[in-house]
Amino acid sequence: MTATLHLQGKRGVELLHDPLLNKGTAFAENERDALGLRGLLPPRVATQDQQLERVLENFHRKSTELEKYIYLVSLQERNEALFYRLVIENLEEMMPIIYTPTVGLACQKYGHIFRRPRGLYITSRDRGRIKSLLQNWPLDDVRIIVVTDGERILGLGDLGANGMGIPVGKLSLYTACAGIPPAQALPIMLDVGTNNPALLADPLYLGLPEARLRGQAYDDLVEEFVLSIQQVFPRACLQFEDFGNSNAFRLLHRYRDRTCTFNDDIQGTAGVTLSGAYSSLRLTGGKLADMRFLFLGAGEAGIGIGDLIVEALKAEGVGEADARRQCWFVDSKGLVVRSRTDLAEHKLPYAHEHAPVATLLEAVEALRPTMLIGVSGMAQGFTEPIVRAMGRLNPRPVIFALSNPTSKAECSAAQAYGWTDGRAIFASGSPFAPRHAQRRHAHPRPGQQQLHLPGRRPGCHRQPVEPRDR
Repeated sequence: MTATLHLQGKRGVELLHDPLLNKGTAFAENERDALGLRGLLPPRVATQDQQLERVLENFHRKSTELEKYIYLVSLQERNEALFYRLVIENLEEMMPIIYTPTVGLACQKYGHIFRRPRGLYITSRDRGRIKSLLQNWPLDDVRIIVVTDGERILGLGDLGANGMGIPVGKLSLYTACAGIPPAQALPIMLDVGTNNPALLADPLYLGLPEARLRGQAYDDLVEEFVLSIQQVFPRACLQFEDFGNSNAFRLLHRYRDRTCTFNDDIQGTAGVTLSGAYSSLRLTGGKLADMRFLFLGAGEAGIGIGDLIVEALKAEGVGEADARRQCWFVDSKGLVVRSRTDLAEHKLPYAHEHAPVATLLEAVEALRPTMLIGVSGMAQGFTEPIVRAMGRLNPRPVIFALSNPTSKAECSAAQAYGWTDGRAIFASGSPFAPRHAQRRHAHPRPGQQQLHLPGRRPGCHRQPVEPRDR
């Protein structure tokens, strides 16, 4: 079958401008004649290996992480096959650029580094026509949608429409790590305004310059959005990403039994963290029922992890009440206990009988946890006295500093190892460099949600990426 039939009639400049089909200088001589490309490309044909050598050389010339991010996004916008070849073959180097931690800075600067739109933008002004907006998307076999409303981007807070960098980056990981073809992935920004005064005052901000939509009007917009997704893309899984606490739990409970959906911050983080807890037992010995978990942060990530730990403990024969008492939370006002009257509804299942405790250090001393989990967005929330206390109470303290980006991590790998004489079992939300600690070579691992992404089949990330037929 000829290339012309494969590409469904696309020719010439139109073909070169389609990132899903464009091969750039890798188009062969016969393809250049058949597809009207003769004269539109430099005369020498380059293999994809040669193209890869060129882009790596240019990537390494960039002096900052943000410049590297911009370069990779530009490559993705013109040649997705080459982009994914680069990412897949250099995953450890590229992943911190296309996603956390660099994507956090990219979102903060999104309006200033904007090149061309990706995905769909649906705003609060689009009530009554969301279905028609979805139908503007040129590809109809969408299988995975990542949507955000930008209210809680990583640990950076309300970034409004700048949060589009998160769905774009997360779906790049779906292809690179889980084998989902890029043509089947759709990033969506649900722009309902922002309460970030710096963005509202920024003339280069690209979102609606108005306060966030709340209440029934917000719920009605999301309802229309979900129903429209079901009609236009009935085979798609809808992933909610980086919604604020006030909406994340409600939306998950409302739609989890009505459509194929999940919340990555609540459920994805939970799956990866529980896996990390099980992995830590290989080093500490014992079983999950022997562990006691203390969280810094009682938002959607923390409560999601707690809920999944409870389910895992129940599967091991622990009663639900006892399972919940193995999970304790510290929020901005101290230990979550039954006597407090200021608790949000999602915290109540973990409000145990205990005397009030004001600080995380006091909670560590009182509860003697075996695993400390940071999901607070509070940089350096795990201070030296806290980490040292964990090391004194446990031969191998398990310390997960999961807040993103790196600047928001509760502690660094170097701190966790240094303050425990190299005994800590450490994971983080963003990558840290390997460390030598007390004659051990410690390689801290990022506990990130790409480790659980729904994918096509095991090992598919190792296969070369080819331009996709439309």
